[in-house]
Amino acid sequence: MSVPELSDDDRARLLADHPEWELTREGKAIQRTFQFSDFSEAWGFMSRVALIADRHDHHPEWFNVYAKVEITLTTHDAGGLSTRDANMARAIDALVS
Repeated sequence: MSVPELSDDDRARLLADHPEWELTREGKAIQRTFQFSDFSEAWGFMSRVALIADRHDHHPEWFNVYAKVEITLTTHDAGGLSTRDANMARAIDALVS
């Protein structure tokens, strides 16, 4: 199933609504780094994100070293950013706000 890629205006709105995220991969993805106090806190955060990802059926790319978690969102079916990424960014941000 094909998912439409965000327009330039939609991408700009996404970044305005989620200023902690930055464009990467030539505008085809967004990325954010989260810093926690220790590994346990970072792992707990990743577990909560995993539950959200399963509910949304949209799974992030991520990297974890000790207390740092780096998340990249993109929609392969869209060939870039889609509303799925905007929804995941909103849900992830809600976990840390």
